[in-house]
Amino acid sequence: SQPYFISLPKKSVIGANVSANCSDGFNKFVQPLWQIALWAVAYLGIVLVSVVGNVAVIWIILAHKRMRTVTNYFLVNLAFAEAAMSAFNTVINFAYAVHNEWYFGLIYCRFHNFFPIAAIFASIYSMTAIALDRYMAIIHPLKQRLSSTQTRMVIGVIWVLALLLAFPQYLYSSTAALPGRTVCFIDWPEYNTVDFRKIYYVCVTVLIYFLPLCIMGWAYMTVAVTLWASEIPGDSSEHYAEQLTAKRKVVKMMIVVVCTFAVCWLPYHVYFLLHQFFPELFEERYIQQVYLTIMWLAMSSTMYNPIIYYCLNSRFRAGFQQVFCCCAPTVNKEELLELKSPRYLQTQVSIYRASRMETVVSTAATEATPVDPDFHSHVDVTTNGSASDTLPKTSHVSTNRDNAWRCSNLSQEKAGT
Repeated sequence: SQPYFISLPKKSVIGANVSANCSDGFNKFVQPLWQIALWAVAYLGIVLVSVVGNVAVIWIILAHKRMRTVTNYFLVNLAFAEAAMSAFNTVINFAYAVHNEWYFGLIYCRFHNFFPIAAIFASIYSMTAIALDRYMAIIHPLKQRLSSTQTRMVIGVIWVLALLLAFPQYLYSSTAALPGRTVCFIDWPEYNTVDFRKIYYVCVTVLIYFLPLCIMGWAYMTVAVTLWASEIPGDSSEHYAEQLTAKRKVVKMMIVVVCTFAVCWLPYHVYFLLHQFFPELFEERYIQQVYLTIMWLAMSSTMYNPIIYYCLNSRFRAGFQQVFCCCAPTVNKEELLELKSPRYLQTQVSIYRASRMETVVSTAATEATPVDPDFHSHVDVTTNGSASDTLPKTSHVSTNRDNAWRCSNLSQEKAGT
């Protein structure tokens, strides 16, 4: 596939693209065992961090109602695409890149060439959808936002377009037995008037890299000017300031995600664009190490997003602490409250306000009423009505306050905070 090409011997083209009449079975791209071991550790590290991290992101969003926002639905789609690509293609591609021999049959060859382009398309257009959603929410706050149903429809359209774009890779994928080894390649049709292969790869590069990055760059630049150029008014409410700060944090996090994706994938796309027009540069022995380095950087983009979410978002940080509780026995309870539903938080606020009010009443009653230190020893609580009539008002207030705090603590214990 385009995201998973590898260099093959002369008379072949990059990755799995090899001409059917290739008869050169000599594989000059070999490495010593210690280099293979180091590359294996590096690539397996990507798979482990990416799969575990992105699955955790999906769980955090889907398991907490407060996290089910339009932006986070697109983050679920992004996490799914990256985890799937890392799990199903990274190790296979590494094995193929190291040995230059295909061990996995025709069906997986087609999937291997087909799925990565679809996954990358789904990933970057999920980020594009988030950028446009942030743009509409901040620049045009009065316009109607996407509903949950509409968000799912947009995600479905993204995947349909992704599969259509990747379909030629599936259609023309094939395997061929060369002397001493088998290769997985894409047997592109040959036309006298146009070079279909070059046109396809240039279009893919524009559609899955340059075009969405331009859209996101414009959207986030406009949003950033709006959020950071406008100072918080001196007489603004605390709620307004908190909202503005929260919006800035979300936009900052997504800008970091987009920049990370752009940096990781830029060398890769440049590499393959150069190969389409200067294939003779890619027949040198060192090119295998160059390719493995560039491919590692591109594939590592799948593991950075969960780390970015953890560092820049308190709700995700609390969610990760819940997932990896064995590694983080002390969890910040204030951050865990961020994951609770608005109804839960309103209940806690109501209990807190009631307790504060009762505390004020209790203090006032205590100051106004002289209390005999030995009063309680003279009260007969068994008499009918004597206790409630004789005890000072502070006893009822304290009892109510204690009950409120017990309810609050019980609710937090049940919620796991």
